[in-house]
Amino acid sequence: MNASLFLIGIGKVLFGIVVGAAGVLLGARVLGRLLRWGELDEELKNGNLGVGVLGAAGLFALGLLAQHAVVATFAAMDLMYRGKRLAAPMLGRFAVYGLIHVGVSLAVGAAVLGIGAFLFGRMTRGVDELSEIRKGNVAPALVLGAVMVVIALMAAPGLETALDGLLPLPTLARDEVVEPL
Repeated sequence: MNASLFLIGIGKVLFGIVVGAAGVLLGARVLGRLLRWGELDEELKNGNLGVGVLGAAGLFALGLLAQHAVVATFAAMDLMYRGKRLAAPMLGRFAVYGLIHVGVSLAVGAAVLGIGAFLFGRMTRGVDELSEIRKGNVAPALVLGAVMVVIALMAAPGLETALDGLLPLPTLARDEVVEPL
């Protein structure tokens, strides 16, 4: 058994849980403020299905973006610490880089989704999607939610590449191939 690899795997699982539970929810709240869909908790208590659908789509879209950030972080950390023994400073750096990556990902993701929703609203001049959603209309919530998911799918690879540029990755020789862990 490789105890070091096992512990790293458990750390990645725990990091994923924290990002999924806390980070994406925080990102969704920022997105909700950008889109002005109202107080999400209050709207859900009142049974506003439109806001519920849009909130769920926003969570899903942010999750897609955050997942790319987590993958980029793990790949970079695996490369940076390849062949080194597990040590406390390494874990500290991993946590800091991971939090920065995910924080940037969620902030940029909320902004990208907000801009995308705004542009979509400008293209559909006959319908004010957000006011209809605030009234509980599910149809525009489904359409706008799908637009946000598509935007996330399109923006995620670019965001992952940009996040790779934030880490101090080691320089590899031109023809050196690194086996993923």
